Amino acid sequence: MPVARFLVSGRVQGVFYRASTREQALALGLRGHAKNLSDGRVEVIASGTDAALDALEQWLWRGPSGARVDDVRREHCDAPVDDAFHTR
Repeated sequence: MPVARFLVSGRVQGVFYRASTREQALALGLRGHAKNLSDGRVEVIASGTDAALDALEQWLWRGPSGARVDDVRREHCDAPVDDAFHTR
């Protein structure tokens, strides 16, 4: 399964972005994690089908209602992923 790393910037911390991302990822059948970075961004590592990763990317641009997403960067990633989807 392909693995993607997403870096999401904007107002994405303190607005339930990671928890909402986890719900969306689980609904899409993805594995991986979402975590806050010290620079204010959220990092999402996800593994699954190309279609599920594309759907997650589209959702990351919206996020939960309290978020304001300015940018989502996607790159291929070779990192190992968890058996489920977690927040860190």
